[in-house]
Amino acid sequence: MAAIFSGAVSLGGPVLVQAAAPASLRVQVVDASGVPVRDAVVELRSTKTSLGAIRFPWKMGMAQKGRQFTPGTLIVAKGSTVAFPNLDNVRHSIYSFSKPARFEIDLYGRDQTRTHTFNVVGSVKLGCNIHDEMRGYIRVTDTPFAGKTDHNGYVTLTGMASGGATLTVWHPQIRSPSGESTSAMTVTGGVQAHKLKVAVR
Repeated sequence: MAAIFSGAVSLGGPVLVQAAAPASLRVQVVDASGVPVRDAVVELRSTKTSLGAIRFPWKMGMAQKGRQFTPGTLIVAKGSTVAFPNLDNVRHSIYSFSKPARFEIDLYGRDQTRTHTFNVVGSVKLGCNIHDEMRGYIRVTDTPFAGKTDHNGYVTLTGMASGGATLTVWHPQIRSPSGESTSAMTVTGGVQAHKLKVAVR
């Protein structure tokens, strides 16, 4: 009996092929001095197109709490409707002048929620008409392989196929007009580590 292995074999019978295991990519984002960059959005786009709807495990919600946007950066799939619950004792009025989503939500109070649908890929900067110090960001993506770095600058992406890919890092302080840094890479399969150095303000 022929063993099944990575590759193919024919012993006068059918060719047996074992599918390669999905890859796992651990990325660390650091600045020019090697200091980890927290809350950077890392996106991987494979040359092999992914099919089906994109679903992330976190809630599609950007709350206002303590006169801050929570979370400060939220990743959503293109076409997602995001909830904006007000958990403060004061009213908020949310707006964005960003090209991917120009909108304004009128004043609303505690325990009320408003929503907005994000149909264009890109970065959306949020503000509040009442509280100028409030800043939040929504990153709208078209790839299921996306995540946000932790306090050590790490994020792990899983499930992508091996092959050529483009890795994009976005953060509001990256020194580029779009806040992005993009590089080409090859996903080799299995567990893989990648370190990216970006220039930040």
